[in-house]
Amino acid sequence: MSAQLLDGRILSTHIRKQISQQAATLSAQGHQPGLAVILVGENPASQVYVRNKIKACQEHGLYSVYDVYPDNFTQTDLLARITALNADPRIHGILVQLPLPAHIDSHRVLEAIAPHKDVDGFHIANAGALMTGAPLFRPCTPYGCMKMLESIDAPVRGAHAVIVGASNIVGKPMAMLLLQAGATITICNSKTRDLASHTRSADILVVATGRPRMITGDMVKPGAIVIDVGINRITEGENKGKLCGDVDFDSVRNVAGWITPVPGGVGPMTITMLLVNTIEAAQRACTATPQT
Repeated sequence: MSAQLLDGRILSTHIRKQISQQAATLSAQGHQPGLAVILVGENPASQVYVRNKIKACQEHGLYSVYDVYPDNFTQTDLLARITALNADPRIHGILVQLPLPAHIDSHRVLEAIAPHKDVDGFHIANAGALMTGAPLFRPCTPYGCMKMLESIDAPVRGAHAVIVGASNIVGKPMAMLLLQAGATITICNSKTRDLASHTRSADILVVATGRPRMITGDMVKPGAIVIDVGINRITEGENKGKLCGDVDFDSVRNVAGWITPVPGGVGPMTITMLLVNTIEAAQRACTATPQT
């Protein structure tokens, strides 16, 4: 048995065609969707992520602003810039790339973004609304994972979904979205005892730990859907420098029914759902703008 590939690139291409059409329609109405991305510091991975986000905006008809600041940029100045973007009618979404330098309070910065422009879905207002099933924006990575499940008509209702990783960015919102879709949820973390006993019971297994290849084939239920959110760079051996996920792809693909590759799985979907959220923000702004 070899798992079918749940290819994020293919699905992303399909969704982005719709994004281009929606952006063109909004632009024709005088409401070109606009995204502001702020990068503080010189984290190489963050630089790549941000470039990809800006490139996606340019390719699909969104207006974009890209602010790059040095490591010593002050929190006061960053908050002032966010305040200005909150007031800018051309900007419908604001994204501050994480992680931020140690001297900046990430929580305070994220809370400074206006909830109606919080296209990452990290503001406490959106996180709280997600608990009730009515967020303005769904966090991009979990949202992308749900779209991937939807694309294969996965039987989520009644399924046992296990999430390995309990972060505010992926694990917790992923659990909320799956719960709302009717799944039974188990959330595991670094302190979970006998992790394999939990993962082997999963119909849907989502892994987001930042630990390379920690989930192996013997930890997976035959036929399970495995979504690998992790992206790690191998630091030694003959594959040094290559990317891998939190799942040991080679062993798990022989057990699972579906599996996401790394790269080319969840990553493209995260950026795509960022564009989707920005489009939604622009549509709301367009509806709220009085017609002359």
